[in-house]
Amino acid sequence: MNIVVGVTGGIAAYKTVQLVRLLIKAGHEVTVIPTEDALRFVGTPTWEAVSRHPVTTSVHDDVAKVRHVALGQAAELVIVAPATANTIAKMTAGLADDLLGTTLLATTAPVAIAPAMHTEMWRHPATRANIRTLRERGVHVLGPAEGELTGGDSGPGRMLEPEEIAEAALSLFTPRDLDGLRVAVSAGGTREPIDPVRYLGNRSSGRQGVALAAEAAARGAEVTLVAANISADVLVDARHPRIDVRTAGTAAELGEAMRDAAASADVVIMAAAVADYRPASAAEQKLTKEQGTLDRIDLVENDDIVAGLAASRPAGQLIVAFAAETLTDPAERRARAQRKRERKGVDLLAVNLADAEHGFEKADNAVEVIGEGGSVVASAAGAKKEIARVIWGAVVKLSQHNSTL
Repeated sequence: MNIVVGVTGGIAAYKTVQLVRLLIKAGHEVTVIPTEDALRFVGTPTWEAVSRHPVTTSVHDDVAKVRHVALGQAAELVIVAPATANTIAKMTAGLADDLLGTTLLATTAPVAIAPAMHTEMWRHPATRANIRTLRERGVHVLGPAEGELTGGDSGPGRMLEPEEIAEAALSLFTPRDLDGLRVAVSAGGTREPIDPVRYLGNRSSGRQGVALAAEAAARGAEVTLVAANISADVLVDARHPRIDVRTAGTAAELGEAMRDAAASADVVIMAAAVADYRPASAAEQKLTKEQGTLDRIDLVENDDIVAGLAASRPAGQLIVAFAAETLTDPAERRARAQRKRERKGVDLLAVNLADAEHGFEKADNAVEVIGEGGSVVASAAGAKKEIARVIWGAVVKLSQHNSTL
């Protein structure tokens, strides 16, 4: 999504740096338009570095591209954070004396503002009247919160935290089509112990499964995320009041946790990479070459977790499985995915290409969702958050067709 973030002259501007980072991390293109006063709090180099785009305040820059109109026309969402009392008044009056003002007048995209000012200014009749007018025009007002303000004061007027602004603003585009549903998602990769220091595993980071859980929560679902060996920096994206994170290490532990979560779930997505085999027994002491104990490791096959869930599913439950493939021929890859979908008994199978640019340990993914008869019901390539949106879109479409949700 193409997002414009307007920054005005308040001390809370430093928080907007994190807001821009969150939006970019979510896969969006962000252009920052500060006011001259905003640059007294956070300078141009910071905004350009974090947004990866040139930053200006003037309508006289890049005139050949009619930048003062083009930015508003191209925007799919405009966020003003912080929105000072002065900026709110100018927006109400329709003033366009800088690049942010002209952009706001030139856009037809949704506009969200995050007010930030002292309590007296927020409660002033002029500000209250301006906020009412903006709301009547369709502007979304996010906050303000009540809390500590600049100078030791406290009360309503504090700008919402960047995470709250990002979620609220992006929710303007996020359908609430999973409201009231319970979802179980697995993520990460299982590890099967060989001895106290070694294991059989895979390179899954868990990012795709975490993105699926976060997207489901954003769309209103209550989510149980079973996380297998996922690092803390990846799990940060699963911080949401509607996501319950449970951890697992081995395939057996993941299977037990998923069976428990799936028992009351409307939708199950098995995105974790599960080890196909495990050592027949794990050594209590480290195996060594010196002792000759590394010459042979006997393996036994792990249970097929998603096939087991499909075989015992309650009526109406939808199940989605994942399959990582390195086949470069699309037709061959789809044929194998369809065979796997039928063998496992799942409704949809998301086959993702695992290569140098996509899949395990990569920021991007490339996925085709295979449905009944081997048909490709959805496809996407790009950031894993975008992949999650596409997959949930396919799930919702199937559920509406089946009238199960």
